[in-house]
Amino acid sequence: MKILDILDKRLIVPEIASKTKEGVLRELVHVLAQVEKVSEDRMIEILLERESLGSTGIGEGVAIPHGKSKEVKKILASFGRSLPGMDFQSLDGKPTHLFFLLIAPEDSAGMHLKALAQISRLMKDQTFRKRLMDAHSAEEIYSLFSEGEEKV
Repeated sequence: MKILDILDKRLIVPEIASKTKEGVLRELVHVLAQVEKVSEDRMIEILLERESLGSTGIGEGVAIPHGKSKEVKKILASFGRSLPGMDFQSLDGKPTHLFFLLIAPEDSAGMHLKALAQISRLMKDQTFRKRLMDAHSAEEIYSLFSEGEEKV
């Protein structure tokens, strides 16, 4: 599975405005709903249910909020960046800057896990994270994901 198979340029938010966990999720779901025509309220509900089990803030400034829905037929993704960072109750207690949101079909355990693993591998790279933070546009962020995948 390749990240660019699920991430469209239109689904990249280069500057998240929200300072709260729910606000970040709403911004990322909003762009997803505009392109993929999913129910924003239902997607937020699914993601908040998942967050109630434990934060998807994995540390090093990265969060991978995710969930499963009967409403979707393929894995959907959006990406956002908060330059100042915000408290996402990350495992390391540090501010979170990079958010990669995934919504998968309910019956897609294998694909869902592969997508999470691919994103995690890429986001572990400190140089890659810095380049994402330094990017100037959604197009540049998209190009970085394209380059990064070739190395993983």
